[in-house]
Amino acid sequence: MISKLHYISQGETPEQHLENIRKACTYGADWIQLRLKNVSNETILRTAQKAREITVHFQTRLIINDHYEIAGQIKADGVHLGKTDACPLEVREKLGKSYTIGGTANTLEDCKILVGKKVDYIGLGPFRFTETKKNLSPKLGKSGYSTIIKKLQAEIPIIAIGGITVNDISEIMKTGIHGVAISGEITNDFNTIGTFNKALKQPAIHEQPHKFNKE
Repeated sequence: MISKLHYISQGETPEQHLENIRKACTYGADWIQLRLKNVSNETILRTAQKAREITVHFQTRLIINDHYEIAGQIKADGVHLGKTDACPLEVREKLGKSYTIGGTANTLEDCKILVGKKVDYIGLGPFRFTETKKNLSPKLGKSGYSTIIKKLQAEIPIIAIGGITVNDISEIMKTGIHGVAISGEITNDFNTIGTFNKALKQPAIHEQPHKFNKE
């Protein structure tokens, strides 16, 4: 099952990412994406190993951004692939069926390509302007999501991302999306995790299935 609330880690240092991941788990997040940029693969591996220890303790799913080899090494629950990363079909072949694979999309055509490559979910955005990502694509807004989902006509979870706040949930869920990915709003106040879960009608953590043991 793909969670309705994804927390994408933030921090000025790997240590801050880990601290924020720990806080997110403590406050009830059940799906964490470790997103480290502009650091060495060695640093990402070490940080991912520590993040795996935290998430296993809290029975929280861990997704690694971009680096599918590291996801496999630390036995994460999955990987999220950007538009310039490895092909999802190749990653599936290397990691196996037990791993969740997500992909980034900004347009209807992007979504169609990802559906064809059999990803488990699509991160579609941005909803609005956000400072957490460089080279931002044109914002979609609620009408953009509604149009894309209607035309896509595919039974695949769509996760909205990009500057989303708690106040947006009621309206944005009417577009047909499955859930949302949040970074800054949660990092600024981890108490909002409970508010997001309630607004999304997210099941309690103990009701969510988890996959930790990889062959």
